[in-house]
Amino acid sequence: MLAACGPPFRAALRRAAPPGLASFHSSARRPRGARVAVVLSGCGVYDGTEIHEASAILVHLSRGGAEVQMYAPDVPQMHVVDHSKGQPAEAESRNVLVESARIARGKITSLAKLTTADHDAVIFPGGFGAAKNLSTFAVDGKDCKVNREVERVLKDFHKAGKPIGLCCISPVLAAKVLSGAEVTVGHEEEEGGKWPYAGTAGAIKELGGKHCVKEAVFSLTSFYEAHVDTKNKVVTTPAFMCETELHNIFDGIGAMVKNVLKLTGK
Repeated sequence: MLAACGPPFRAALRRAAPPGLASFHSSARRPRGARVAVVLSGCGVYDGTEIHEASAILVHLSRGGAEVQMYAPDVPQMHVVDHSKGQPAEAESRNVLVESARIARGKITSLAKLTTADHDAVIFPGGFGAAKNLSTFAVDGKDCKVNREVERVLKDFHKAGKPIGLCCISPVLAAKVLSGAEVTVGHEEEEGGKWPYAGTAGAIKELGGKHCVKEAVFSLTSFYEAHVDTKNKVVTTPAFMCETELHNIFDGIGAMVKNVLKLTGK
C-alpha cells in the first residue's frame, strides 16, 4: 500500500513529527466564533480521556464555529492500563500531556498555560483520566484532591463568568472545586446495569455539589439531556455513564456543547 503512495508520502510517515502534522486536525480556515479550551487527561478510557467523547466534543465545536485549543497537565499518569485486558500494565509509565497529544494530533499545550483571557469557555471530556490524572477521585472518592492546574482553571473560569462544560465522570471536578454547583452524571440507581456508575451521584453530593437526574437519550421533556446550571454556568451530560447506543452519547454531548456555546454569547 505504501509503495502506491509515492516517496514523499512514505518519507513523511517515517519522520517522527512531520512538519504541519499538528494542524491536520483543523479544517479549512473560516471565520470563528467562541474560543474554547478542551482539557484532556491522557488517551484511553481506562487511564485517560475517553476518545469517543473527545471526538464528539471536537465535532460539535467545529459545527458550532468554535476556535479550539487543547490542553493537558504535564504530569505522569496514575498508572497505565492495557486496554485489551482491562488491567494495569505494571512496568509502564506515561505522561498525560504526551498521551493527550495523540488525540490532539500533536497540537496541544501544557495546562499551566491555559488562561481565561485567551478563551471564552472550557470543556472537560470524561474517561477515567479525569478521576485518576486530573484528580484522585478514583482512589479517594469524596476525599479526593484535584490537580492544582485543573482547580485553578475551574476557579478562574467560574470567577470570570465563563461557561464550563463537563461530561461523563468529569463533573466530579466541578462538584469538588465549585461548592454548590449543579451537575449530572445521569441516574442515581443502577437500574439493572443501565447506569453502572450511579454511585457517583452520591459522591457528588458528598463533595458539596447538587446532583440532577438526567437521561442519556432523547425524551419528550429534554433534547438529549444536558443539565445547565445557569447560576454557575456549568453544563454537564452523562455520556458513557449510561450503557446506551453511541449515537445517544454523541447527541448528549452535542447538547452540552451547544449550551456551552450559547452561554458564551457568541
